[in-house]
Amino acid sequence: MEQGKIQKFRYKKDFPLESGGYLPEIDIAYHTYGRMNREKNNVIWVCHALTSNSDVFDWWDGLFGENDLFNPRDFFIVCANKIGSCYGSTGPLSINPETGNPWYHSFPLITVRDIVRSHEILREHLCIESIYLLIGGSTGGQQVLEWAFMNPGLHKNIAPVATHARSSPWSIAFNQSQRLAVEADSTWNESNPEAGLAGMLAARSIALLSYRNYNTYKSTQSDDGEDKLGDYRAMSYQRYQGEKLVRRFNAFSYMSLLNTMDTHNLGRGRGGSEKALSGIKARTMVAGINSDLIFPEEEQIHLAESIPGAEFTSIDSLYGHDGFLIETNALSRELGRFLGLKARVYV
Repeated sequence: MEQGKIQKFRYKKDFPLESGGYLPEIDIAYHTYGRMNREKNNVIWVCHALTSNSDVFDWWDGLFGENDLFNPRDFFIVCANKIGSCYGSTGPLSINPETGNPWYHSFPLITVRDIVRSHEILREHLCIESIYLLIGGSTGGQQVLEWAFMNPGLHKNIAPVATHARSSPWSIAFNQSQRLAVEADSTWNESNPEAGLAGMLAARSIALLSYRNYNTYKSTQSDDGEDKLGDYRAMSYQRYQGEKLVRRFNAFSYMSLLNTMDTHNLGRGRGGSEKALSGIKARTMVAGINSDLIFPEEEQIHLAESIPGAEFTSIDSLYGHDGFLIETNALSRELGRFLGLKARVYV
């Protein structure tokens, strides 16, 4: 097993989907770091957010790394790329083995539950029988909750961060605004990898407004002086963030993952979210970001009040929803306390 490098597992059977369709086979891209100990009780599984990848050391640096709370000397760390994404797992630009062509617009609806079932397949392939900590933020937190419910004896501890039991009308509305931006791109209906990129740039600009907040922009994007009549910092910042995503992502995967995010409803077919949350058995620390606009703390408080024995912790941040990626010192401190570990950074 290669450490710290992308690996791929191919599941060669039909993969049925919650929506009623199926994928003829699936690839699951993943990273591992460190080694499982003799007792097999040091596994940390990370579920990534919307457009992240399986290299958690790259995007959650400060929490995961050689000198951080979760390091490969002490833990066996696993992170799998979501199906529907474009970082190695099966997605819309993958070849449909039944047609020999990329899926493009025909790629089926993937739900959060489908993603969790793919995690289960990979877990069995890796011969992991117990997970010490399951952690994820945002859409990664959606996966954490689904998996904790679907396999209640697997995880000793879970840490859903800046997430919720069900996608809210507010978050769905933001996602729909992004979809409308992509659909307004005249190239979107084409079947080629470059289709919809201008629309995705605009969509990312919309998304960023929900990831941050008024005070974030006031602090970081205010212009110097009083005489400007254009070319404002906030304008160039929005374009810069959109262009960054265009360089590393594609509009087909972006639209697929927005649709997946909207499907999250832990209580669907289970008697509602409160009943489903009450079935989670793992020791739970729920973390929220006090300035989060898209996943406000009331949603995390609901989780903590509904999961038996769960605790809630609030992380203070200027950076809104993105605070779960930025405030790694505070998260290290709270997770270290919750798990009885010595956090390497205290601020």
